[in-house]
Amino acid sequence: MEPITKIRLSEQVIDALKEMIVKDGFNPGDKFYSENQLTAKLNVSRSSVREAIRILEAVGKVRVEHGRGIFITDSVEDPFSAFSGWLRSNAQSIVEHFEVRLMIDPKAAAYAAEKADEQDIESLRKVCDKFEQLSGSNNTAGIIKCDEEFHRLLAKATKNRTLYFLMKAMTDSLSEGWISSLHTPGRIQKTVCEHKEVVEAIVSRDPQKAEQAMTLHLNNALDDIRKSMSAEKGD
Repeated sequence: MEPITKIRLSEQVIDALKEMIVKDGFNPGDKFYSENQLTAKLNVSRSSVREAIRILEAVGKVRVEHGRGIFITDSVEDPFSAFSGWLRSNAQSIVEHFEVRLMIDPKAAAYAAEKADEQDIESLRKVCDKFEQLSGSNNTAGIIKCDEEFHRLLAKATKNRTLYFLMKAMTDSLSEGWISSLHTPGRIQKTVCEHKEVVEAIVSRDPQKAEQAMTLHLNNALDDIRKSMSAEKGD
């Protein structure tokens, strides 16, 4: 049940922020509440607020100016244009995110193929099913939480506590990679298939196949992000 709880919390925080913008009379250009204020108002963790703000920034609802705060943007802006601008602004951190994950996730998949127990496999299958159920919806926040949960559960299946806490820290604090990937056109549907390939390799107890499937998944996601960046630049 843990993945469902996390997904619902993420949805609720984003919905609450959207409602707050309207009910509290914020207009484009206005400075929004700080992360600390939002954490207190919503009684949730700062990491939940931060990720919600990042998702709203990626879809053009808010703009984060470091050192100045969070600002409301023009709600009529085309969401894809807003996302493209967000990609450009975060290009370096997104690439670095995937570089690190390419060092970690493929080996995690290989170890999981050797060490995962039946409960680990069942949890991975459940979160894959939930991801697929959400893939046809507009609930990008829920989809992102599913993706993060998949990678956390994969790390947990390695039975390596250090690896698990490292992946948990990445999903809690460094969400740009998941946000950028799953807002890229067509990537959600591709991820459904790619996650299943990883899980089937784990079920088959094939470390080499699991590592290859995860490497392909991450490289495909990064390639799609780069294509979106290039398309916006007109390259």
